Amino acid sequence: MKIAIGNDHAAVELKREIMEYIVSLGHKVENYGTDENASCDYPAFGEAVARAVADGRADCGILICGTGVGISIAANKVNGIRAAVCSDATTARLVKEHNDANILAFGARIVGSELAKDIVSAYLSAQFAGGRHAQRVAMLSEIEERERQNQKAKDRAY
Repeated sequence: MKIAIGNDHAAVELKREIMEYIVSLGHKVENYGTDENASCDYPAFGEAVARAVADGRADCGILICGTGVGISIAANKVNGIRAAVCSDATTARLVKEHNDANILAFGARIVGSELAKDIVSAYLSAQFAGGRHAQRVAMLSEIEERERQNQKAKDRAY
């Protein structure tokens, strides 16, 4: 599996550990994050990973910032992305099984490296359950489509 990873300055060290861990699991990883500790803006990295996933250049993504929240909000602005913040392995498994989340996010200031590895492992080993969950994920896509149509209508009005 090819995994896109992105981070801001708060997560440089944890990202490096997680990249090594992902490779040790037999996956490929592409770095879309910063490797510098200087303050930077997380939305750019969230969007970069989200676009890689949405465009099919990556099978899924992992985002890390201080809390995981800001960078996941940025990713969720890209159509087709379902980024979920997780601070435990059970939630990480369930966001894949129930919500077909295509991006996992967590906070470097929230979870330590060993817990982060457990979260990543749970997420990467889970599969979308389908069934009743497929209908719900389809409903999420319908919301996105309505938003696209609303935006098109607004654009035509101007």
